[in-house]
Amino acid sequence: MAYVPGVALLAALVVGCSAGSDSNANGADSKAGSPTVTPAPPGKYLTLPAPCRAVPRGTLKDLLPGAAALPGEQQEKVFRGSASVTYDTDRKVGCSWKSDAPNATRSLSIDFERVVSYDPAVSDDDRADTVYAKKEKAAGLSSSATPGPDAEKSTGTPGEKDKGKGKGADAEDPEDPADDAAASADPSSSSSPSGGAAGEGGAGDNSVDPEDALPSRVLDNLGDAAFLHDLPTRAGSTSQQRTVSVVFRTSNVVVTVRYAEQPALVTQVPDSRELQEKAQALARKLAETLSE
Repeated sequence: MAYVPGVALLAALVVGCSAGSDSNANGADSKAGSPTVTPAPPGKYLTLPAPCRAVPRGTLKDLLPGAAALPGEQQEKVFRGSASVTYDTDRKVGCSWKSDAPNATRSLSIDFERVVSYDPAVSDDDRADTVYAKKEKAAGLSSSATPGPDAEKSTGTPGEKDKGKGKGADAEDPEDPADDAAASADPSSSSSPSGGAAGEGGAGDNSVDPEDALPSRVLDNLGDAAFLHDLPTRAGSTSQQRTVSVVFRTSNVVVTVRYAEQPALVTQVPDSRELQEKAQALARKLAETLSE
């Protein structure tokens, strides 16, 4: 009987420790007064399209003059395209095509990047917008970037100065935006500077003045945000190459279209308006395909 109080005391200590452990286990993640964090919504897109099948053959025939005239297997090889190396086809994919014609070489590439935010407080769309904004700034078109020569030229294009000051859609002109887009980018509305029709091989004659090219600019009515970058470069010592890039974002996917031409002769200059018009048309088709 002399040991009963000691046994009772030991039992009480064991019960007390168990209660304390349960309290810590149940209350560690739910402290009184702690705020509840609501995860940001995921992006619209969970996968990406097969890039080498994203451009219809009819469109490729128009963008790659001379390819349709190639014999069987060579033609198929051009139209199949070459897929970009990627380690995750749900995050980043691309494809490129190239065609050599007697008067010029045309090349086309498309890239899809699906952006995922690993910060629960930042949505996939917001993260994709940051990725897009960096590309826009690198092109000298962001309002926070130092204006480059392309941006300076855009100030002389009617309607583009005001529309190019941001990501665009809130400051549109009261006129029909479709008419604005056609006026700024469709060479078929007037005669081509080279005197030839669009799609006839593209390397017009030496009367084309590079200064007649429409400037790099922010685009309206293409995805959630878009811009066009027109970059003339000298390809070695033989001829001038021109590359037109159209970059747009739709939800959490950023798409880049690059369309380039290198004439065969040094006296020939790529038709910038034609390249821009066709690159924009393809970008709009891709945007429609993604939204389906």
